Order: sequence, then structure tokens, then C-alpha cells
Amino acid sequence: MRTAALRRCLAPALPAAPRPGRGLCGRRPGEGGAAAAARKITENAKKSLAFLKRENPRLEPTLAIIQAHNDHSIQETNKKFAKEVGLRVIHICLPEGSSKDEIVNEILKLNEDPNVQGLALDLPESLYSSKVLNAVKPEKDVDGLSDINLGRLVCGDALDCLVPPTVCAVMELLEDLGGKTVLVVGAGGAVGAALQCMLQRKGAATLSCQWKAPQLQTKLHHADVVVVGGTKPDDVPVSWIKPGTTVISFSRDLLSEKRNYGQQNNVATENAVGSLAIAMRMQNMVKNTERWIQSQQYRKWDLRCLKLQPLSPVPSDIEISRAQSPKAVDVLAKEIGLLTDEIEIYGQTKAKVRLSLLERLKDQPDGKYVLVAGITPTPLGEGKSTVTIGLVQALTAHLNINSFACLRQPSQGPTFGVKGGAAGGGYAQVIPMEEFNLHLTGDIHAITAANNLLAAAIDARILHENTQSDKALYNRLVPVVNGARGFSAIQLARLRRLGINKTDPGTLTEEEIGKFVRLDIDPSTITWQRVVDTNDRFLRKITVGQANTEKGFVRQAQFDIAVASEIMAILALTTSLQDMKERLGKMVVANDKKGEPVTAEDLGTPVFVHAGPFANIAHGNSSVLADKIALKLVGEKGFVVTEAGFGADIGMEKFFNIKCRASGLVPSVVVLVATVRALKMHGGGPNVTAGAPLKKEYTEENLQLVADGCCNLQKQIQITQLFGVPVVVALNVFKTDSPAEVDLVCKIAKQSGAFDAVPCSHWSAGGRGAVKLAQAVEKAANQKNSFKYLYSLELPIVEKIRIVAQKVYGAQDIELSPTAQSQVDCYTRQGFGNLPICMAKTHLSLSHQPERKGVPTGFILPISDVRASIGAGFIYPLVGTMSTMPGLPTRPCFYDIDLDPITEQVKGLF
Repeated sequence: MRTAALRRCLAPALPAAPRPGRGLCGRRPGEGGAAAAARKITENAKKSLAFLKRENPRLEPTLAIIQAHNDHSIQETNKKFAKEVGLRVIHICLPEGSSKDEIVNEILKLNEDPNVQGLALDLPESLYSSKVLNAVKPEKDVDGLSDINLGRLVCGDALDCLVPPTVCAVMELLEDLGGKTVLVVGAGGAVGAALQCMLQRKGAATLSCQWKAPQLQTKLHHADVVVVGGTKPDDVPVSWIKPGTTVISFSRDLLSEKRNYGQQNNVATENAVGSLAIAMRMQNMVKNTERWIQSQQYRKWDLRCLKLQPLSPVPSDIEISRAQSPKAVDVLAKEIGLLTDEIEIYGQTKAKVRLSLLERLKDQPDGKYVLVAGITPTPLGEGKSTVTIGLVQALTAHLNINSFACLRQPSQGPTFGVKGGAAGGGYAQVIPMEEFNLHLTGDIHAITAANNLLAAAIDARILHENTQSDKALYNRLVPVVNGARGFSAIQLARLRRLGINKTDPGTLTEEEIGKFVRLDIDPSTITWQRVVDTNDRFLRKITVGQANTEKGFVRQAQFDIAVASEIMAILALTTSLQDMKERLGKMVVANDKKGEPVTAEDLGTPVFVHAGPFANIAHGNSSVLADKIALKLVGEKGFVVTEAGFGADIGMEKFFNIKCRASGLVPSVVVLVATVRALKMHGGGPNVTAGAPLKKEYTEENLQLVADGCCNLQKQIQITQLFGVPVVVALNVFKTDSPAEVDLVCKIAKQSGAFDAVPCSHWSAGGRGAVKLAQAVEKAANQKNSFKYLYSLELPIVEKIRIVAQKVYGAQDIELSPTAQSQVDCYTRQGFGNLPICMAKTHLSLSHQPERKGVPTGFILPISDVRASIGAGFIYPLVGTMSTMPGLPTRPCFYDIDLDPITEQVKGLF
């Protein structure tokens, strides 16, 4: 709102003498009036921004301005000053009469836009409510009108607040205020409060009132300076203002004018005053940009660990989880240095981290990288997840070292089948464990949908090609829409792959149309299977296409478990969204009838998105992106602990040969988890069966069984040493283990080449029970690391399989079935021979026979089939009778899982 009403009643006063030096709001007063001040401020802001851009070459600071009126002169002035300074401005012009809710909706969108560093409002007076002003994120509040910014200003926190541009402009025009009385009329709210704060700081005595106040005449008569916000009513005569009074008018639209009363009754106008306020806005934006740059730097952690009070006897996992109140995820994110726009919150305890963090912290050195692996386990598992959590608890809460655990998302197959959840256990677990184990953020379901969409596309394409002519297919694939026909981006990419460099659908020849519309998939070569996240043995072999509508197209197919999907492997191995898109497109789903591969991008790439691949039928490691994000967040002296599935012969081997190749990351140390129970089994103890009580050999001291079983531990240490990485053995101690058994295992482990061997009691004591392990890991991570891969990718596929079989499993040799050999020949011919190997093998033995414990030797490893995950980037041989769809046991875990209708809580999880 402009104050034209005051123009006819203002006269000049004696000019004030110029003062050197920089005052509040970055001003340099007395340099030729407001116009000169605006030019000076603009020039200084331009120089400051140029310096910031030199230091940050990719910087493009953007100011967003929401406008809800029809006066476009302010918009043009903003653009002019922004261009002079070097800022990018985007205007959101809303219709006059827009509601507060409509304004707030626009504000919230811009709050979440990572490309916008500043946000300003040009609104009618009626829309400047607390609701609107406080909707602006404080860190983007260029006009300094939010309650948080105002509070910082009043408290004197000059480094962390911005003075409103209109207030800066007023202060720029006022000279020596010491001892003077300043009356602020018609200026309330945030601007009025900020103005009075700044005036008092300059030594002025301030008064305020509204135009209708009964004491207005008296206050005007005694004031040395009058600052007017809004339009003077006609019933307020000029004579109320004493001669020589300095009067400044301003309004929220950043246009203000200065008039002086003096002996002469004429009017002097400072024409550039409104522009001065906008120059101040741009100066604020430059300051905000500098603060934004600082906010993007690595932040020191301010993590406050939750208190842990272990009970004895140790309660159930779910009781422990519910007894601890988890920290709100947004609070945790702030404590570890994540920015508010870098997380996407799911409820109170879960969030996803945006990949923009990697760009923000690209110059931050990585922390130490630790892999937790294990010996060949019993069917019950030996506690790698528990060790992973306990180690991180010890590092963070007890040694004050920044650390992260990177885990795989649990599959519902094992959760409801035999194994139960994968959140760790006891006082070393992820909480809330039911949310972690059941769905998490739904990524596995998204992968299932994307996988099955592609499977449906394959069968549908075969059906349509079998029942339509080239012309009919072309008309349906490239239809006429609104009188025009055009190729989609996916179709143009297919044309380029076919060597057809045309973009106009009307120019293709009949031969080119035939090549374009027909994938000619050979149904017998389809390798892409449907998936479901359930253990269902009856889906291992199915028949599809039996309905009459499928016109006799019937074929045998199968379901795999969802976490065996190549899409899951891609998600775990991808390094960026672009990399993921390319990998998804490269997935080979079948061969055509000429023996050439048909890929997902030939059909149209499925897009969905964390990771949970199995280690026995996939590569068994959490995502590369999770590791990379964590390594940046912990800082150079921090630790990231991730887990490889099952024994070191499976999960760790794939971690090194597949995941490390994809990520380029080098591990600092391996933690090898062992239990006395598993070692006794490998030493000749009776079978261990899930759900059945343990035999007395496992609950009573038996040093001979332990000593004999340490052969498996020694073998896994040797496997680790093949890769040149230091290994620390973590002995996960159970209450039935005797001190003599524990000491014996640690002694043999050290003698066998482990850097250290440490007993751990994190399950019952939390992080305190893994402090010695954490100290050993910290020391080992500082040892010389001579990491190397096990084989060269240039070797033939069969030779790479043989190296893994002989050096890792201890096999005498390998034997390929005719089917496997045929597939190897096919993949080699298609150019896929230089990929790493991902063996699909039982996790219960070093051999292909689950019943052979200890360290089997002299066996021939049978390779029954060889498949390829080209998008994920590996060849996976199937060893023996390995299935990619687990089955349910006689008594599955879901017998014990139920919903309590009174508490509305899930019970029975473990």
C-alpha cells in the first residue's frame, strides 16, 4: 500500500552530515541519498555473490517471490535488482483475491524445493497474517518476518537472523538517532516489532500508536522522527507534525518515501526509496545464500543416545523393543547432520534419505568401512545382525565414535517362515522391530509390482505379436492422437538400437516397421519370472495362459521370492538414479528366435524404490547408496558397519567381488561372527533343527566338539585373508557357553590369523557388551589394507566359477550340466562373459550338500543351471538343487504372530 496521502504535507529539513563506516543492515548512510545507497548496496551484494560463486562454481541462488496483486511494477523492480546482483528470481503470480490457504499452499511447495534458497512475499495487507508469515521456513525467510526470525532479532542473534528489508530501508534513511524520540504510526506486526527493536538499538526512544489513537496529536507534536506505515487518514491534519520533523513512510510492498518538514512549505521527494528496500531484499538474499552454503557443509554430530537399562533375565525381543521409546526420526536426522529437505518421513520412526545428500557432501572424506560376515551357520542363525547393531551401539554410545549400521530390509518370507525377523535381537536390535520387520517403507512391494509388470508385459507382447499383423501392431504401438502420430522416448531409443535413425512414424519402410514392432521372443528362453514376498513352494512350477482369452498361448513358468528379483539386486548395487535407470533397461528377460537378447528397455523400463537381497540366491548385501550416504555422514573418523548374508563363503565373497566392484568402496576390516553352538555342530554335534530343543551337546561344556568345529572358523578366516582385509572374530556368547569354551575359540582364532578375537554379550547388555569388539575393530581398521579381488573379470565364465568353487568352497572341481554349459556359451556369445559371478548355493555348508558340515573336501561342485542378471551386472550359476523360492516348514513362524485387538499391537514377532 503506497502513502501518496502524505506527499502534499511534507517539507524539506536541513540535510544531515554524511557519516563514514557501515551501520546496521549493512548500510553506508549519507552517500547521495536513497538512490546512491541503493546503488551502493546493490554493488556490494553483487561483489559478495560473485565471491560466493567463485568459491562454489555450481551455485545458482534462486529467490522465489509470491505475489497476489496486480501491480507488476514491484515485480519488474525485483527482477531488475536481482539481475544486477546476479540472482535468479522466480515469480509465482497468484490472482488478486487469493485466500491465505492458497498462499500457504504455494509457500509449502517452495519450502520443499531444494533449488530455492530464499522466499519472499508481496501480498495485500490483509494476507499478512501469522499463519502466512510463519509458513515460510526460517532458513528461507528473506524478508525476516517469521516469528523465529523476529525472536532471533530481538534476542540480538544478529548472525542468525535477517532484518526485514523495509526496516533496513528506514534505518538507512535515518541519521544520528541518539537521544531522539521516534514515533512509529500505523506499523504493527512483525515489521513494527523489528523496526522498534532496530530504532532502540540505535539509541532512540520509541513510541508507537495507531492512526485512530486519541493521543496521536500529542505524540506527533513531540516526535523528532515519524515513521509511517500505511496511508495517513484525511482527518489527521499536517499541523499536528511540528516543523523540522523527519517523516518516513513505508509499506509492506517495499515502496517507501522520505519527506522532511522545515521552514519552507514545499515538498522534497526521495524517488529511489522504494528501490532501496528492494535492494535490501537482494542483500538479504545474498546473506541467506551464504548461510545456505554453510548449511550444506558437513555438520558435527550432536547425537544424544537413548538410555538403556538391560534386565535379567532378558525379556523377549518384542518386549524390549516396546519398552524403549524410540526417538522421533526428524530429531535423529537433525542430530546427525541431515538437512530437513534431505529426508522423507514415514510416520514417527522411519524416513528415507534423499540422494541429494551425496552431492552436498561430495567433498567430505569417507569414514571407515566394516563388513560383518560369519562362519557357516546353523539353521537358527548365529547373530550377525545382532553383532552389527551391538558393534555400532558400542562405537557410538560408549566410544563416542560416529557410526552407522547398514542393514538389508527383511523379507516376509523368512519372517513368517523359519528365521523370524532380521532386526537383531535382545538389547542389540533395531526399534520399533515390528515396523522394521513388517513392510518398512514398502520397497519390497514396489519391487514386486515392478517385476510383475515386466513379466506381464513379456507374455502380453508374445500374445499380441502372435495374433496381429505388422500393420496392426504398428497402429496400436504408435497410435494417432489428436490427428498426429509420434514415437515415445522409449520407442525412439528402440529405433536407435535397431539402427533406424528416423523420428517421423510416417517415414518407416515396411521392413523397418516389421523390425520395430516384433521382438520375436522365444518363449522357451524366458528367464524373467514373477515374484511374491512369501515362501510358497507350490509356485516353484506353474502354467500360465490357460484362460480362453489367451488363445492357446500356454507355457510353463515359476515364481521366485521377491528379494531374488533382479530389480532388488539392481537397487542394492546402483550408484545413482541414472545408473539405476540404465541398469533396469539392460535387464535381459529372454532371447529372440535368432538368439539375440531381449531387454526390459525393448518392452519399456519398469520404474518404482532400499534393499534386501538374499545371500544364497542373490548377492546378499545392503544397498551401495545406503553405504555411501552413511560413509559421508559419519565423517572421516566415523565407522559404517554393514552386514553380508550367511557365511563368509557366500555373503562376504559376493560383497567383495560384486558389491565392491560396483561401488568402488574398499572395506577397512571384516568382523567374522561365530558361536560355540555352530562350532560344536561343525565338530560333529547332532543336527540343529529350527523349533526343536537343542541337544545336551549344545547346552553342556564340550571342549572337544568346539576344537574340532573350529576348522570351519579357520576356513572362513582363510577366505577373508584371500581378499587382503584384516579380520576380527566376534564370538557371540550364549548363556550356555562355558568360559573355557569361549577362551578356546578366541585362542584358536588368533592362532589362525585373526587380528583379534573378542567375546561379545551385546544381546543381553546392549552396546556395553560389545565395547571390546568396538575397540578391536577400531585398531584393526588402522592396519595396512591390501584389498584385492579374487578373480579378473576378463577370465571366462567357467574359470571364474571354478576359482570361487576351489578357493572359497574348497571343491576339487566343478561340473556343468548340459543346460548350464549351453547358457554359458549363449551369454559368452552375447557379450556378457566379463561379468562377476554370483553363486546360488546352500548357506548351510561350504559344499552344495547342506548335511556336510565342518570343512568338506574332495567334492565336485555341480552347476545345474546358469542365469544372468545383466542389469544388476552378474552371472548367477545355480549349484545343485538350489531353489529361488523357499518353502514353508511344517510349523511356520506365523503360527505365533497375531494382532492384539485391545492394544492394536502385533505380537509373536522375534
